[in-house]
Amino acid sequence: MTAPGFTFPYFHNYPPYFTLQPVKETRDKQIALWGSLVLTYCQHTKTFILDSQAPSPLFVNDAINRKLNTEARIAVLDDLVAQGRAEWLDKSKRQCLILWKRIDEWVAVLLDFVRTYGLSDSVMTLDELSSGDDVRGTDLYGLHHEVLQRMLRVLEAQGKVRTFKGETPGELGIKFV
Repeated sequence: MTAPGFTFPYFHNYPPYFTLQPVKETRDKQIALWGSLVLTYCQHTKTFILDSQAPSPLFVNDAINRKLNTEARIAVLDDLVAQGRAEWLDKSKRQCLILWKRIDEWVAVLLDFVRTYGLSDSVMTLDELSSGDDVRGTDLYGLHHEVLQRMLRVLEAQGKVRTFKGETPGELGIKFV
């Protein structure tokens, strides 16, 4: 398993890093290295949701016949959650939302986009903000709707957007104010 165009760090070829280490200091360093790799890899591949139990090139190295087990994956993701860089989407800790940019950083990206393209008082949909022609080539392109919705809640609380239900079921309109 590989990720096109992504170069894994040196430790990804070191077998002991695929087993949770018993010594606390070593384990802390191991989890920090894995956490950094998760953020970098997810940003490179534009992966927003990781499944702690599904096969992923991130957690597997076929060249050394190693893979990170579910317990270790959850430990790494729990550490990212504690840092505010991820959020569990379910109580069973299977689906994890990865935030290589924190929500406030994503909000700044969106507000910069709105200012740059003169979209104040414009209305857009979630789909337009994540996959529309206007966002193609920007950091917003391909943004997961879960991240967008969290950003919009922050912006609504700040009075910078108003959201409303669209004409089609499940459609959400966003007006920048």
